[in-house]
Amino acid sequence: MAKIEKFQDLEAWKMARKVTKRIYDISKQDKFSRDFALCNQIHRASISILSNIAEGFERN
Repeated sequence: MAKIEKFQDLEAWKMARKVTKRIYDISKQDKFSRDFALCNQIHRASISILSNIAEGFERN
């Protein structure tokens, strides 16, 4: 197994990035995009996942 030197190497972070991209793609759909509050909340939540993984990695 390769040594993980940065959080971008973590499988969990890679998966979360794919999920975040999918969420952004889905939220561009017409009905979804009209609900600005929900759209914004879901975007922030998905970014939070990526941020939490990176922060946890930095703390070891």
